[in-house]
Amino acid sequence: MTTGSVITIGRQYGSGGRYVGRLLAERLGIPFYDKEILAEASKQSGICEEIMAENDEKPTRSLLFSLVTGVQTHADSSSMYMDMPLNHRIFLAQFDAIRSVADRGPCVIVGRCGDFVLKDRPNCVKFFIKADMSSRIRRAVDYYGMDPAKAEDALRKADKRRASYYNYYAASSWGDVNNYDLCIDTSAVGVEGAVDVMAQFIALRESFKGYSDHA
Repeated sequence: MTTGSVITIGRQYGSGGRYVGRLLAERLGIPFYDKEILAEASKQSGICEEIMAENDEKPTRSLLFSLVTGVQTHADSSSMYMDMPLNHRIFLAQFDAIRSVADRGPCVIVGRCGDFVLKDRPNCVKFFIKADMSSRIRRAVDYYGMDPAKAEDALRKADKRRASYYNYYAASSWGDVNNYDLCIDTSAVGVEGAVDVMAQFIALRESFKGYSDHA
């Protein structure tokens, strides 16, 4: 299957969203970006990748640097980053990196407000991956090595951090169905099933919208 779409994936912690994204990218034969966005953002902005990782998808308490004003930074204007608080520099570096990889062509981007960053792109398909708590706990214990007694609390805290980050920078509600084209429950259809559903949805959407492989 070929595609002309850029795909973004929001996900609950422990839902398997990252793995779903990687499998989908392999199915479609397109690049996959998760932590890879940090390397891209570091290269463009000059901010150390380790610092990016330490602050990745972390909520902030400082005043919002509004994107509503239309202010954007570019690879040749790194000095603009240096005049901002660190958290804003990191977010905007990732913002630019996400737009840069989307400019190159179809890809899968996990997290980091990708759906918000690319909301003006008609060929952007926005997914959200969820699962029931028991399934998420099993995945956290089996794949992440979490203590079963502490897993639920850790999952809720991770979701809260992601929600705070998204709600702050996207000025919207993380997990709100109105922000996505399709929400999928991996505890209902499984990881492979989620990939099947997403691939079919993308094909139907592109057929309906009339997108080409180079849209």
